[in-house]
Amino acid sequence: MSAESADRNSSARAEGLEKFTKPYDPVETEQRMYAGWQEGEAGKKRGGYFNPDNLPEELTAQNGKPFTIIMPPPNANGSLHAGHAVFVAIQDLITRFRRMQGYRALWLPGADHAGFETQVVYERQLEKEGRSRFGMDPDQLRDEIMAFTLHNKSFMEGQLRELGASCDWSREKFTLDPEIRKIVYGTFEQLHKDGLLYRGKRSINWCWKHQTSLSDLETESTEENSPFYYFNYGPFTIGTVRPETKFGDKYVVMHPDDKRYAEWKHGDTFETEWINGPITATVIKDEAANMEMGTGVMTITPWHSAIDFDIAKRHNLDMEQIIGWDGKLLPIAGEFAGMRIAAARPLIAKKLEEKGLLVKTDTEYKNAVKRCYKCNTVIEPQIKDQWFVSMKPLAQKAIEAIERDEVVFYPEHYKKIVLHWLTNIEDWNISRQIVWGIPIPAWYRGDEIAVGEEPPAADDGKGEWIKDPDTFDTWFSSGQWPYATLGYPAGEDFKNFYPTQVMETAGEIIFFWVARMIMLGIYRTGQVPFKDVYLHGLVVAKDGSKMSKSKGNVISPIELAEKYGTDALRMGLIIGNTPGTSTALYEDKIKAYKHFANKLWNIARFIFDNSHEQQQAGTLPPAPETDADRALWDEMTALTADVTKDLEEYRFYMAGEKLYQYGWHRLADEIIEESKTIFAASSTDVSDPAAYSRRATLRLLLSQLLKMLHPFMPFVTEEIWCAMPEHTAKLIVTPWP
Repeated sequence: MSAESADRNSSARAEGLEKFTKPYDPVETEQRMYAGWQEGEAGKKRGGYFNPDNLPEELTAQNGKPFTIIMPPPNANGSLHAGHAVFVAIQDLITRFRRMQGYRALWLPGADHAGFETQVVYERQLEKEGRSRFGMDPDQLRDEIMAFTLHNKSFMEGQLRELGASCDWSREKFTLDPEIRKIVYGTFEQLHKDGLLYRGKRSINWCWKHQTSLSDLETESTEENSPFYYFNYGPFTIGTVRPETKFGDKYVVMHPDDKRYAEWKHGDTFETEWINGPITATVIKDEAANMEMGTGVMTITPWHSAIDFDIAKRHNLDMEQIIGWDGKLLPIAGEFAGMRIAAARPLIAKKLEEKGLLVKTDTEYKNAVKRCYKCNTVIEPQIKDQWFVSMKPLAQKAIEAIERDEVVFYPEHYKKIVLHWLTNIEDWNISRQIVWGIPIPAWYRGDEIAVGEEPPAADDGKGEWIKDPDTFDTWFSSGQWPYATLGYPAGEDFKNFYPTQVMETAGEIIFFWVARMIMLGIYRTGQVPFKDVYLHGLVVAKDGSKMSKSKGNVISPIELAEKYGTDALRMGLIIGNTPGTSTALYEDKIKAYKHFANKLWNIARFIFDNSHEQQQAGTLPPAPETDADRALWDEMTALTADVTKDLEEYRFYMAGEKLYQYGWHRLADEIIEESKTIFAASSTDVSDPAAYSRRATLRLLLSQLLKMLHPFMPFVTEEIWCAMPEHTAKLIVTPWP
């Protein structure tokens, strides 16, 4: 050893001993430790130890295979919440574990512009300022939201660092990056070429408050009590919860096999009095009519019902809009024009009653009502030209891959849930009438449609091409996230790190995101985008209730981390957190794991105090030398194998609990207490072999425990590890035991 190395080791020993004269201070430790990990070794590429290209050769030599996790990009529109903290704790645990196993572990971070959701957040801010997006110049609104998003993105990334995320920031991606946008456009164009994309008038979910269409996944159905009205319609009795849509009804539908109406033929007509006067109605025979519901006869409003729209399409029937895009009745409603639905409904029923057409009203009827998932506004079905993806061909390949277990779900029951959804999938409306997002690359000229970022040449005298004003559904771009972030199709990272190994995310977005990533990943790359899907549950309050601002039970994970330390927060989020089930987050739980971090610190201080002189002198044996100590090491070896198996099989909660129990109860309460007796007995005999063996064993047990605890509690374990002069490399790049 050179004199310089000897001085450095001596300095490290002195500094290590000095550390343990004070209580553990997570606030002082964490920022310094994180900066050290990011710096890595001098002369390496950007990203420090978080960059898989910078890992020491002696570490990757034991494996060297790529291991990739693509971070579910948090919405760049606010602070991180408890759900974000869960994914950071779990994904960072997996990444640190695989990195220590010698994999070239890449955890690629990113942020989502979160189109509709971010615009909703910004619209609330505009409301507070007395402004509205309606009437604003679109470019100005887009620029304002961009500034808002980038500010929040920077703030959010700082919070991810506070939580110890060892992701490779040098590879960070944003869903609006030019290279991501180019890949998204490429997918759109490829779908068009393959005949899997079409634009046409279809029934859509319309949120009149936000003036945009939504996919079925962006609506929430709630069972509500609604008056169910029975009306005379010519010779028939019809039932409806929506008399406000009936102004344009001129078709009455019945099942062709319904014997009650056998005398009526398809296409028969009759005259009847209706809301605004006499009309001519036409009989339609269609199997969509439910013979078991009410009288088995119904009128249809094709413009404001997806079922009615399908019937009208099959029979080439007229369709007329009754309710405007602003949620108010149109002139066809006569004296009710301009009224909101809720106000007009009872008045329309009253008018029909006055005409003698109301038969009865069922006030106990339970009706499934669709609402916007962001503002709770009742969704209005409307007919609009939109871009749709034909999903069944994409879903079929995903179904085949899942059935072959090319994608494995944790917990396993999600496999059946996903397969059921994919089997019954509907075409996907990917158009959104919002400013914030990736513009749809399409152009129109009369009946002509062109797809591409730039319009075709307009020098043929047929007029100019008009740009599609809509943006993509956010999930269309984020559904391409795994291969887009890695530089599909020719990027080195795509060649080296795709397909990825694990997609860890919330179970609640399995249809929004996970299933769509599988479909689009297979479609574009020919391979599944990830091998394993680990789905964590909701983070709930102590009493099991959902956290909400209105209940006042929202807990900020960042505030808990600042108060009790990031390690304590992470342990509290992992232990007791079984996949697919809710986990409770509350202050006392995190406080308990702060005590555990302090216990580790005190364990280390005891071991240092009782072995530093021998360690410094180089007189400690390299391995346990007594039967009792060899038994302790065998016990640790068994624990190591057990914990490793748990981690490899995604039982993080069990691995964490075992390490907690060993550290607190076995090592601190039993082994160290026994060691005090051994050291006391040897106080008059400094060369006692039992004491020397025990001192060496304690240091070995501590080192092994620190290695296994590092993915769970990276800061305190690294701090203790680096204070032990026998360790020449940082713990983050030390081989897994």
